[in-house]
Amino acid sequence: MRAARILLIVLVVLGGLFVAADRIAVSVAQDKAAERAQLTQGLSSKPDISIKGFPFLTQVASDKLDDVKITAHDIQAGTGAERLRIDSFTADLRGVNLSGDYQRAVADTADGSAFITYADLSAAAPPGVTVAYGGESKDGKGRVKVTGSVTMPLIGTVKRSVTSVISVISVEHGDTVRLHADAIPGADSIPGLDKLIREKIDFTRSLVGLPTGIKVQSVVTTPSGISVAASGTNVVLAG
Repeated sequence: MRAARILLIVLVVLGGLFVAADRIAVSVAQDKAAERAQLTQGLSSKPDISIKGFPFLTQVASDKLDDVKITAHDIQAGTGAERLRIDSFTADLRGVNLSGDYQRAVADTADGSAFITYADLSAAAPPGVTVAYGGESKDGKGRVKVTGSVTMPLIGTVKRSVTSVISVISVEHGDTVRLHADAIPGADSIPGLDKLIREKIDFTRSLVGLPTGIKVQSVVTTPSGISVAASGTNVVLAG
């Protein structure tokens, strides 16, 4: 009996050491993965990466992680005049395959969301155009209020505020958010005004800063900004 108790104690201690080693290993791996993701995705700061499942070391031995969650902030999508700041991005990646001495990680599937503030939308809009929350439409959908002004010959500066529905288009890669005005109040009163206003306030911006493989699926307008839902397959986390 005494020998059995000693053996039990030894097994408990060894089990505890294995758990401790496993947790230390996953902590180190999460930090290294965050550094690699920051480098490959061009992020301004390290994202927060959480590797789920236990034991971690067994997953590593099989070169495949069951579930990885990633959260990133201050992502710059696009370049130059097409730049758009993404305030935050979260993703749940499943079946993350590791290769290249753990320098490359690609998820089988992923679901995520990105949040863009109206201040950042205004900064990405053409000069003189501001974007704000426009309340709900009659069918309960959130809308945005786009305000811009143009200069008309012999008339001067004409300013209009337009409440419009925000929608998603997928012309090329499913990574583009489009703002399009339903109608421009008073545009019919001045010939050519509708066209000039639309040239400023109807615009698109690409979310190219998202991880490779993630594609935009839908957009929801909220009082503080827009929430973009995305998903994808073969999503590159690093490498």
